[in-house]
Amino acid sequence: MKNWIKVALFAVVFIAVAAVWFGLHEFNLKHPDTAKAKPDFVVTATTLQKEFEDNESAASSKYINKIIEVKGTIATVTPADSSHINVSLKTGSDISSVICTFTTSGDHSMFRTGEEVTLRGECSGFLMDVLLNNCAPIMNQK
Repeated sequence: MKNWIKVALFAVVFIAVAAVWFGLHEFNLKHPDTAKAKPDFVVTATTLQKEFEDNESAASSKYINKIIEVKGTIATVTPADSSHINVSLKTGSDISSVICTFTTSGDHSMFRTGEEVTLRGECSGFLMDVLLNNCAPIMNQK
């Protein structure tokens, strides 16, 4: 076999192995523990929703992929699928809210409509509602 064929074959195999390793690494990447993570921003649900409504591109560059600690009143608690629930926070808008997604592995019976809560999660954007994923409740320190 010619030398250039061996080099090309080695390069193709190397690139394939690197792509598989990178794919497996990204697939198995753990989400940050938002209960222990330091928030990048602390805001109210109303302020967060208003910033996205007023200037979505500026708010997106400011908040997306950041850890947000949000305070607000629970509007609804609904199951999203078999492993997640959504807690929606009131924002003063009739058509928009802040939706915080939790895994169902924890105890979520503490969430009751009308209660004031502080939640922390990773902002993933704005689709009529501000979306926070991988959320955790933050207990008030007194």
